[in-house]
Amino acid sequence: MSDMQAVVIFDGACNLCDGAVSVITRHDQHNEFELVALQSLQGQSLLRQYQLTDIALDSVILIKSGRYYLRSDAVIEIAKSLSSPASGLRYLAYLPKALRNSGYNLVAKYRYRLFGQKALCRLPEHKVQHQTGTEARSSANSNSSSNSKSKPKPHG
Repeated sequence: MSDMQAVVIFDGACNLCDGAVSVITRHDQHNEFELVALQSLQGQSLLRQYQLTDIALDSVILIKSGRYYLRSDAVIEIAKSLSSPASGLRYLAYLPKALRNSGYNLVAKYRYRLFGQKALCRLPEHKVQHQTGTEARSSANSNSSSNSKSKPKPHG
């Protein structure tokens, strides 16, 4: 993960999440986002680094500028950087957070039943860096040695 690029961690087996990745890919005109499946070595490394392993299956996660965003906060923050019409999702911020996250959690709970799931994750090749296990471990080790052991703070 470069210092300037934000990382979106998503469930690579989820068809709904796959659709969201397609939307991000189409509307990320400035290539601000690196898309990482939570099942990947890089995804697992980032989840450990930010102490998010227990939350990962229930939320899309955005890591940006050393902070992480979860659930509807992640959706809104991602939408702020996308072109129209996807950028319209940022207006969800005007709803109370409890209401937004209740809706998010309801969809997340039933996403496999409503949208299905797949065995393999499809990642847009031009948007995702391919890493071998060795590179992912090396980058995780270099990241963990440069960061303090305290838990990064969430946004909001």
